[in-house]
Amino acid sequence: MELLTQFIDIVLHLDKHLAVMVLEYGLWIYGILFFIVFAETGFVVTPFLPGDSLLFVAGALAAIGEGGMDIFTLMGVLIAAAVLGNTVNYQIGRYLGPKVFQ
Repeated sequence: MELLTQFIDIVLHLDKHLAVMVLEYGLWIYGILFFIVFAETGFVVTPFLPGDSLLFVAGALAAIGEGGMDIFTLMGVLIAAAVLGNTVNYQIGRYLGPKVFQ
């Protein structure tokens, strides 16, 4: 139950938690953001992840320069995550789709 409460708190106060995560994890934050956006767009069972609000907050943090995030690196990582995730989701649907509907 505590894990669910903690997840809801992160989703509702993403701006505060992401700023702390940027300071704690340094360059690893790009990998974490990549994984979240990739998982949200790439896997059928993870559309509940806070991808859109995460993109907004990460862009705002990079724009004001808080935590040392580079806006161009962030854009490249997140665009790659979205495109690759969408490709994976398409391939999953292409493979499983006909089998599910037959």
